[in-house]
Amino acid sequence: MDNLQKIAAFIDEHHVLTLATATKDGAPYCCNAFFAYRADEQAFVFTSDKTTLHGEMMLANPRVAASVVLETRTVGKVQGLQITGTVMPAKEGDKMAYIKSFPYAAVADLTLWRIEADFMKLTDNRLGFGKKLIWQKQE
Repeated sequence: MDNLQKIAAFIDEHHVLTLATATKDGAPYCCNAFFAYRADEQAFVFTSDKTTLHGEMMLANPRVAASVVLETRTVGKVQGLQITGTVMPAKEGDKMAYIKSFPYAAVADLTLWRIEADFMKLTDNRLGFGKKLIWQKQE
């Protein structure tokens, strides 16, 4: 199993990410969002209104970071994923992927976005203290 497959296996066990946005001048902000992962495209699909602070920030500056973490107090079980990428409006197939993960969303008026990851780093202490698995998009 390569790094991307191991990262995808970790992602599949989770459903909430922390999204970090910034204004064009660098003022930071973060929020939490439910997500669906499109492993075939290394894309995280989530919903958020354009009028939220982070929505406005994403429109002004589409470069974002995100994280997904396993909450544990046991050092040997620590796992966490850091992501960088570009956020954009959802593409074809994203809505169905999101609804498959969150069926109740089928009746909601959704503004869907996707983060197209260009870098992911999974820290997984189960593989050894501080062990990091890296994936980077090839240009």
